[in-house]
Amino acid sequence: MTSILSVIARHPDWLAIYKPEGLGMHSEGDEQGIVVIAAEQFGCRLWPVHRLDKVTSGVLLLATSAEAAARLSALFAEHQIQKYYLASAAGKPAKKQGWIKGDMLKTRNGSWKLARSQNNPAITRFISHFDAQHGDRLYLLKPLTGKTHQLRVALKSLGCAIRGDQRYGGDDADRTYLHAMTLRWSDDDGAHIISALPRSGHWPEMPADWTDPDQIIPD
Repeated sequence: MTSILSVIARHPDWLAIYKPEGLGMHSEGDEQGIVVIAAEQFGCRLWPVHRLDKVTSGVLLLATSAEAAARLSALFAEHQIQKYYLASAAGKPAKKQGWIKGDMLKTRNGSWKLARSQNNPAITRFISHFDAQHGDRLYLLKPLTGKTHQLRVALKSLGCAIRGDQRYGGDDADRTYLHAMTLRWSDDDGAHIISALPRSGHWPEMPADWTDPDQIIPD
């Protein structure tokens, strides 16, 4: 089969691959999911330990054993793995940096909205940068929780849905402009930082210091 996935980093316990936008995590009908594609391409069984939306590109971690999958899944569940995303949106946000917090309430057709209540809130820290030449704003997002569609709903709540995100009213675009840029965590064998910039689309210029996102949005 044609190799469509690339390895960003390799470890005995895991593979970090670049997930293109438009690929789902799991197979749907005749359409293979990325876990199946990766297992066939790399010739080994792989276990997903977190997920990315179908429309999202970026760093995806897959475990190479059930034991490693259990350990890494627990780190994600306990929020011990820091995640940083890029997003692009048109328009002026309600605020340019800070926190986005609120309960996620299910609406129609599998969509969600952010409520003012704080019973079990989705929590996101973010900063943004306006690219005057490009005309859009770039967001660096750090989710502290892992709710379904959390970042897409967070940007929608600021009045600036992600470009190309048709579900949440984003402007028409060649893709949904949400990208999982960096994973950072510590394990028994030390610290790991895995990053990859977007490989498709036309993104606003990123400030140079955002390449080290934990210095911009620390723990």
